[in-house]
Amino acid sequence: MHRPISRTLLALLGAGLLGSAAQAAETDTYGWVEKATIEPWGTAVKVKLDTGALTSSMQAEEIETFERDGEDWVRFTVEVEDEETDDVVSKTFERPVFRDLRVRGAGGEESRPVVLMTLCMGETLHEEQFSLEDRDNMNYPVLLGRRTIQDLGSVETTRTFLHEPECNDDSPVKSHSGKEYDEDIGV
Repeated sequence: MHRPISRTLLALLGAGLLGSAAQAAETDTYGWVEKATIEPWGTAVKVKLDTGALTSSMQAEEIETFERDGEDWVRFTVEVEDEETDDVVSKTFERPVFRDLRVRGAGGEESRPVVLMTLCMGETLHEEQFSLEDRDNMNYPVLLGRRTIQDLGSVETTRTFLHEPECNDDSPVKSHSGKEYDEDIGV
């Protein structure tokens, strides 16, 4: 024998289901500015999700290319404001050059080294290609371009800081490094 379900119970069930769906949508939604940590350093920085840029970009100074074991490498210093402490901190990295990016703009054409770096956003580690440039005079030391954004989820253009970086040794890693990139593009 079937008993009718009350409207109140249906409403409560519906609200629970809708609440779960809203939570899932929120998890896959990012603000146009988020906080991330540069790994394995752990320094928290503001990251702008920039739909106008194809390639991601990171603040770098003292960019110096050199050769190691017959391969091109780059040494660079990242100097940023740590969003957790408000202190200006810096760290020097050495990475293999993943590729060179030719950027064309109003000022002409320039070449930038691109390296693989890892960011923690939310509970996920993202390995991404970053072009290195001095972004000292810009508001955001890190830009995530469309090639990374397309794998994150949706971007809510009216909101910021929807995710705190909370990665650990068991965090999933998403690699955006295997994608085909056209070297003759601007960012």
